[in-house]
Amino acid sequence: MADLQVFARVEKKYMMDKAQYRALRERLEGRVLPERFGRHTICNIYFDTADWRLIRASLERPVYKEKLRLRSYGVPGEEDTVFAELKKKFKGVVYKRRSNLTLHEAEDWLYRGVPGVEQDQVMREIDWFRGLYEPLQPRVMIAYDRIAFLGAEDDGLRLTFDENIRFRQNRLSLRLGADGERIIPEDRVLMEIKVPGAMPLWLCRALSDLDIYPNRFSKYGTCYQLFILPELKEKGGLKSA
Repeated sequence: MADLQVFARVEKKYMMDKAQYRALRERLEGRVLPERFGRHTICNIYFDTADWRLIRASLERPVYKEKLRLRSYGVPGEEDTVFAELKKKFKGVVYKRRSNLTLHEAEDWLYRGVPGVEQDQVMREIDWFRGLYEPLQPRVMIAYDRIAFLGAEDDGLRLTFDENIRFRQNRLSLRLGADGERIIPEDRVLMEIKVPGAMPLWLCRALSDLDIYPNRFSKYGTCYQLFILPELKEKGGLKSA
């Protein structure tokens, strides 16, 4: 039986170098607490149409956009838990709805169209979404190494730092490893700040002092623009890309 989880929050992204990262970590001392998982690897399979319709629409920066991905924490086995996520963004607020099920169940459902478990509300929403863009298929694996923190006094505040962001377009199963080609330089760190409302003033001041500013960076979008789109242009596939 799948389990349902729903999140709604404002998310802002910041790209920084390692010097800024170290300085910010010092400023965060006493303000945030590390999550219990410590440093861990996150793996994602992104689904899209044959002509990359979802990511192309997303890069046009519409008021409303959505994506479908299958996520794991670490490299899973067939019976390990993974998360089918429908992520929507409307006027700067991110709504993430997800169901957890085993990798075997998820791939039967999303890859082969064989629902093997009783569907919850999120799974039904995902099926409706898939019907809009049929046929959706696994297109890209994106992985990264993450460390996350929660506000010491405000548990609604969450900060994540992602390094070694990488991708591949083959072996599109989460069980086949977390290796891939780098999307960003080795000396860069991507931070995401996730809050239900306004950002704490102390954090705003720390970012300003360190010249760390918001960035529209998208892992999947950057992967498409830097690697996939040039290959499509070279092959003459721009009519559908």
